[in-house]
Amino acid sequence: MKTIFCALIVSVAVNTQLLAQHVHHQPETQAPVKDSTATPIHDNHTRTTDGGKHQEDGRKDSLEKHHQHKHSGATHAYSLSLPMTRNGSGTSWLPDNSPMYMLMAPAKNGTWMFHGSVFMRYNNQQINGKTTRSGAQFDAPNWFMAMYNKRIGGNGLLNVSAMLSADPLTVTQRGYPLLFQSGESYKGQTLVDRQHPHDLFSGLSIAYTQRLNSKIDVFGYFGYPGEPALGAPAFMHRIIAMNDPDAPLGHHWQDATHITYGVATMGVRLDKFKVEGSVFTGREPDENRYDFDKMRFDSYSWRTSFNPDASWVFQVSQAYINSPELLHPHNNVWRYSASAIYASKVTNSGRYFTGSLVWGMNDGQHGPVEHSLLAEGTRQFTRQAVYGRYEFVQKSAHELALEEQFGDALFNVHKLTLGTNRKLFKMGPVELIGGVQASVNFSPTRLHSLYGRAPVSGQVYIQLRPALMKHN
Repeated sequence: MKTIFCALIVSVAVNTQLLAQHVHHQPETQAPVKDSTATPIHDNHTRTTDGGKHQEDGRKDSLEKHHQHKHSGATHAYSLSLPMTRNGSGTSWLPDNSPMYMLMAPAKNGTWMFHGSVFMRYNNQQINGKTTRSGAQFDAPNWFMAMYNKRIGGNGLLNVSAMLSADPLTVTQRGYPLLFQSGESYKGQTLVDRQHPHDLFSGLSIAYTQRLNSKIDVFGYFGYPGEPALGAPAFMHRIIAMNDPDAPLGHHWQDATHITYGVATMGVRLDKFKVEGSVFTGREPDENRYDFDKMRFDSYSWRTSFNPDASWVFQVSQAYINSPELLHPHNNVWRYSASAIYASKVTNSGRYFTGSLVWGMNDGQHGPVEHSLLAEGTRQFTRQAVYGRYEFVQKSAHELALEEQFGDALFNVHKLTLGTNRKLFKMGPVELIGGVQASVNFSPTRLHSLYGRAPVSGQVYIQLRPALMKHN
């Protein structure tokens, strides 16, 4: 009950702030300009009748504004020519059709955006029998994010972002039970069958973008902590995470670098493509969840993204990660990733479908190559949502802390999750959601004595989150 009480205090405090910001419920409209000679941000609201050319330019500006700002009038965090809905985590992209659960408030010279989610739940990882590896607890996974965009001159854009999490308080310093999960450490021991808590400061970043024309942007990004150009958007920024509280089992194969203490990224957008590269700190966050770890800049990555239309985004990426694990400092990793994310258009009643296919591979150079695959989807109806996730991960005996029994063995782990939730009611701009989900874990034969043949886990939860933004 202590964790639930902490979660309630955090959520009430944050939502009170968000409600105060939401008093200005009509965000400032920022009209895009087409080139470096464009007029100031509000000038295209003034219609001219001085010649056909001015009338034609006005029509073009209006069409561009309607296309790029159909979702409440804000631009992308790193482009004045892209819609806000393309924002992923870090500098990653989502489909332009992506639904947005957020609040917006105008500022004197820019726009504020607020995101967040709090789950208050009972999590049981031993429904069909307790084992030495299972567990259960009441907890409250959560995260909160604030973002500020400011226009600089005619074609410059400044972005400042912060992401916080009270996980160390609400899911404990050891994290929450999650069968077959692995990654990071606590008190000199590998965390296994638990998902580690995220740091209090999960992201603090600043970025600047210069638009060269409507199809070309160049940008720079610095985060401490931040997220390098690697992999798909982190799981909590994909729409299924608005329903499923659990991190994927392939988190440390796919998107665990979303909290990295020291990241510098440079990139260029060329119409529908984006190419970017990062230097960053390879070491995963330590178990002190309230401090700032040492910047090392000993690792590097690159990523290419492609949005062919409003429904799809694809990415491929690669990274060399130096000494990611505190307990095994001499193990370096090459990580590879590819993903495809789809989002249908959101209807006026709030219905949509979105899904992801994510592949990640770790080559530790001192052991077997390990693959992971994730397929997930959410079908949102007006009030009810149905969602699911299939996961396949190859985990070594080292990852599962079973080296003494199994040496260098590699285990194929499969997991299937299905869930549903329903909007209960709204409190101003915030929704209260009630949900339930269950998972079946298919354990390898050699691990039946530790996990059982097909351990079942499940949870019931109440969630607080911003309501879906209305689409014009």
